[in-house]
Amino acid sequence: MVGLVEEKVGKNEDRYAFLIQENETVELEYKTMRDMLILTNKRLISIDIQGLREKKAEFFCPPYNKITAFAVETAGTFDLDAEFKIWASGLGELEYQFLKGTDVKKIAKLLSYSV
Repeated sequence: MVGLVEEKVGKNEDRYAFLIQENETVELEYKTMRDMLILTNKRLISIDIQGLREKKAEFFCPPYNKITAFAVETAGTFDLDAEFKIWASGLGELEYQFLKGTDVKKIAKLLSYSV
């Protein structure tokens, strides 16, 4: 996903609420024009919105216990976007790019406690 920006937690809840378990809380929420990245206290939820009417969506939900490593790259002077990468057992590498000004350190902090 490219161009993610932080959203208020719960703003897009209508898209992912059916996935959230009773003992699970949404910690961080990010959105592009269409797609979303949700981080809960238990897992990552990646939502890929498809189709012209945005009715079709793919939900990818790896639990944190499958993440073997992660990397966070903050934005710089010339490199304006920030990046977040995870390596998950059986899944390989997943990469997410954020627009300048997005604090990706929040993700690192959450994953440091969860992985």
